[in-house]
Amino acid sequence: MSKFIRKPLLQGLFLLVASSGLVFSGQTQAQIDGLKTGEGVFEVLASEIALQRGEAGLAYNTYLEMARQYKDPRLAQRAMEIAISGGSPDLALQAAKTWDELSPSSETKPKEVLITLLVLSNRWPDTVKPAISLLRKQTPAQQENTLLQLQALLAKAKDETEALRAFYEIASTVKVPLKDPGLLYTYAMSAEKYGRNDVMEKTLREILRKRPNDANSLNALGYSLADRNIKLPEAFALISKAHELSPKDAFILDSLGWVNFRLGKNALALEQLQQAFAMKPEADIAAHTGEVLWIMNRRPEAEEVWSKGQKLDANNPTLKETLKRFKPDWSTPEKPPQGSWDGRFAVKVIGITDSQNQGGSGGFTLTQDALKDILEIRNPIGGSIAKITINPGEATLERDGQVVTAIDADTLIQNTLGLPLPARGLSNWLRGEVRPGSEASIDRNAKGQVSKINQDGWELAYTWGKNMRLDKLTMTRNSNIGSIDIRLVFDHPNE
Repeated sequence: MSKFIRKPLLQGLFLLVASSGLVFSGQTQAQIDGLKTGEGVFEVLASEIALQRGEAGLAYNTYLEMARQYKDPRLAQRAMEIAISGGSPDLALQAAKTWDELSPSSETKPKEVLITLLVLSNRWPDTVKPAISLLRKQTPAQQENTLLQLQALLAKAKDETEALRAFYEIASTVKVPLKDPGLLYTYAMSAEKYGRNDVMEKTLREILRKRPNDANSLNALGYSLADRNIKLPEAFALISKAHELSPKDAFILDSLGWVNFRLGKNALALEQLQQAFAMKPEADIAAHTGEVLWIMNRRPEAEEVWSKGQKLDANNPTLKETLKRFKPDWSTPEKPPQGSWDGRFAVKVIGITDSQNQGGSGGFTLTQDALKDILEIRNPIGGSIAKITINPGEATLERDGQVVTAIDADTLIQNTLGLPLPARGLSNWLRGEVRPGSEASIDRNAKGQVSKINQDGWELAYTWGKNMRLDKLTMTRNSNIGSIDIRLVFDHPNE
C-alpha cells in the first residue's frame, strides 16, 4: 500500500487575515476615499457601528453589496475579515471570491487568501484555476514555495484522492523541475491518483536514483506495480527492501502481503495482511484482507473485515472499488441516480440555554436528478415554506418570491430558515449511502442493510420496511447551539 506522507501545517505564503481589527483604522479612510457618494460614506460608518453592536451579519452583507456596487475590492476584503472573525468560513469564502474578482490581475494577495479558504473548506477542485493563475505570476522559487504550502494543506483534506488530483493539475503546470524530495514524492502520488501512472513511476524512479534507500518511494513504486499486476518480481524486490528498512511500518507490510497475494501465496499474504491490520486498522488494509479471504472461500470473514473497513472509512477508494467487485449491493452506484422521497419531518433543538431551545415540523419532498437535488419544505398544513436547489458548488433558496444563493446548502438553510436541517448529502443518506468527499463510517445489520451512518457530525439511524424501502430516519448531532434531533418519516403511497 502506498503511504502518503503528511507534514505539519506550514506557515508562510497562505497567511489568513485573522482579525477584523488588523489594519482597519487606516483602511476605513482608504475605503471611504474610494467611494463616490455621501451615501457610501454613511454605509461604511453604519456598518462599523452595526459591527460594534454585535450585528456582524448586517455589516457583512452591507460591505459585500457595497463592494459589488462600487467595484471596490477593499470592501469585499473587509466583508471577508468580518466573516472570518465571526467564524463563518462559507461567507468568508464568498467574500474572498468577490475580493479576487474585483482586484487587479497583478494583485496576488487576494488569490492567496482565496486558495487557502477553498482548501480549508475542502473545495480542492475549485482551487485549481486560481492556483494556476497565481503560479504563472511567480518565479520558480516562489512556485516551489507555493506548492510546499499546498502540500502541507493536503493533510487537512477530507477526500485525499480529490485533493491529490487537484494538486497534480496545479503542480504539472510548473515547468522548472522540482527539487524538494518530499514535494517530488507528493507529486508522484498525485500523478497516480490522476491516472498518470507513467508520471508517477518516472518520478519515483528519479527519487530512487538519488536516494536508493527511500523506504516510502520503494514501497510506493512496488505497490503500484503489484496493484496493476505487472513486473511482480521487481515489485516484490522493491517492497521487500522497503520492509527491511522499515519492518514496523504497517503500510509497507500491507504492500508485502498484497504482492504475495499477486504471486499466488495466499496463506502468507493473509498472515501479513492480518498482522498489518492489527498494527494499524485502515480501510485500505481491510479491503486487501477481505479480498484474500474471499478468494480463499472464507466469505463470512471477508464480509466481517469489510464491515470493519466501512466503519473506519466508508469513502475509502480502495475499499469502494473492492466492494464494487465482490459486494455490489454494498457499493455506491456508478451513475448519478434519480429518485424522489416524500415524508414528514420534526426538528427539536435542546439548546445550551433555555432561550436556545427551538423546534419545528412539516412535510418535505426531495427530488434528485443527476447532480441536482431539489428539496421542498412545507409547513404542517401543506403550505410551501421554501424550495432549495442544490448543485455542485452552489445552493439557492426560494422563499416568498425571493432567491438567496450560497455555496453551502446547510449554511443557507440555517441562516434563512433558522432550522439546522442537513440538505447537503441528504439524497445519498436516504439511499443508505455516504456522501462523497467527506469522512464517514457505516454500520450494517445482520441482513447487510445499513443501520447507521456517521458523517459531517451527524449520526443517522435507519429503519427499513418492505422491499428495502426506508420507513424512518433519525438524525442527531451535538453542535455549538446544543443537541439536535431530526426525525424523518417517509410516505409510501403505492404500498
